[in-house]
Amino acid sequence: MGARVDHAVTSGTFSLDGQTFDVDNNVWVIGDDTECVVVDAPHDVAAIRAVVAGRRVRAILATHAHDDHVRVAPALSRATGAPVLLHPADRVLWDLVHPDEAPGGQLLDGQTLTVAGTDLIVLHTPGHSPGACSFHAPRLGVVFTGDTLFAGGPGATGRSYSDFGTIIRSVRDLLLTLPPETVVHTGHGDSTTIGAEAPHLDEWLARGH
Repeated sequence: MGARVDHAVTSGTFSLDGQTFDVDNNVWVIGDDTECVVVDAPHDVAAIRAVVAGRRVRAILATHAHDDHVRVAPALSRATGAPVLLHPADRVLWDLVHPDEAPGGQLLDGQTLTVAGTDLIVLHTPGHSPGACSFHAPRLGVVFTGDTLFAGGPGATGRSYSDFGTIIRSVRDLLLTLPPETVVHTGHGDSTTIGAEAPHLDEWLARGH
């Protein structure tokens, strides 16, 4: 059996710059019946482990280190034995959440991670945060974009460590260049496709977010 994508939604809060908001986060699990990787570890270890369903977790991949994406990452790592992998440019945000625990390894642009015979290519897509990463699985026809690209536009850039010009370059040069039929699995909300989003780039530039 080939790799598949499983999904859960967990609820909690996001806090940065002295403000806190209620949020629902997507958790994506890629693998077969034996092994998998987890994309993001937001709020609830039990909910994530229910999707894992007893499989060996090879790694916990952090799209970025905002607290609503990594809050239970160390606890999930301890529960599964899998390392948390994070782009080093997001360590400043990680340390705000977990000052006494380091990630288990690094994500680097162009790196290839393989699970259940399926390659995940790491794309460094900064802008929402300095070390934000997306994960492209060409064989599955999907890309996991975290908070870099949503249905309706790029992720927010109004908070510390974010920049609109940077996220636009990431989206334009690294994501919208993927095949138009590529399914975009996001950090929050509904999935979309590259083809559905690409025609709206000029609108996003005009509105500035």
